[in-house]
Amino acid sequence: MQESSKTLLRADMRQRRQSLPPETVLADSARILEQLMSEDRIRLARSVMLYLPARNEVDTWPLLDHFWACGSEVLLPRCCDGRPGIMEAFAVSSRAELGPGCFGLVEPLPEAALRVPDPQPEVVLVPALAFDRRGYRLGFGGGYYDRFLPALACRPLLIGPAYAFQLVDTLPTEPWDHPVHLVITPAETLRTLAEPQP
Repeated sequence: MQESSKTLLRADMRQRRQSLPPETVLADSARILEQLMSEDRIRLARSVMLYLPARNEVDTWPLLDHFWACGSEVLLPRCCDGRPGIMEAFAVSSRAELGPGCFGLVEPLPEAALRVPDPQPEVVLVPALAFDRRGYRLGFGGGYYDRFLPALACRPLLIGPAYAFQLVDTLPTEPWDHPVHLVITPAETLRTLAEPQP
């Protein structure tokens, strides 16, 4: 029953996100990034792991330019060919190191970007279809972040950028789910009980 409710919710959230007009995506993304960058722990991070947006996700492209200009390490995920549910981190220093990847995503090109076998980001932006007020997320069903995050040797600040409709009261959870520490919408920055102290 829980899996079928997740499937329905995924379909609903995908449809709502994909129907957003371009001007809403632009305006809401700008507000989310403004709130995100008002947090010192994010703005001043020396190593960050970002995602690149697809299909009307919150636009994170401006963050690459900010962190590159600051000299910070910018990590991006790449799904492993032939290994479903597994992704690796690559350090990317320019847009020339990016290209078409899995699921229609823009990903680091393995022949151009540097694979980082033991990434230690201070901040990780975690994509999702929805978040709840405890920080739990409804992912895309592939389990990529569920496997990647527990394998990190560090304890980064986990952040979920979300449109207002993507923040719900509660989501069905599994024992392996990892809540994010901040959910940032155009209207609020929600700090969850999971947030680590600096």
